[in-house]
Amino acid sequence: MKRPGKIYVYGAMLEAALLISLSVVAQTADGNAGITQANTLVRGYYATATNLMYAIGGILGLIGAVRTYSMWVHGDPHTARVAAAWFSACIFLVVVATVIQSFFGL
Repeated sequence: MKRPGKIYVYGAMLEAALLISLSVVAQTADGNAGITQANTLVRGYYATATNLMYAIGGILGLIGAVRTYSMWVHGDPHTARVAAAWFSACIFLVVVATVIQSFFGL
């Protein structure tokens, strides 16, 4: 039995690649519809994400308040710095939610 030549093998590979690419093109839908649907879904999740950010900020605020109070009671000299760090983290979460809202026009 004679072995096929290189040209035959490359031709078969090229034909298979073309068939696969044509089937992929045939299966793709309208790109604008997909982008519009993704945009709608992301805008729908924004309110939930904002509430989640506020909840995380509230929990961090409570933890920071307890930790700062504990440090204050024990006489730690770095209490003001730790309180500022926790307070800044909570403010950052609120600012991020506001900036995202104004940036994307939600």
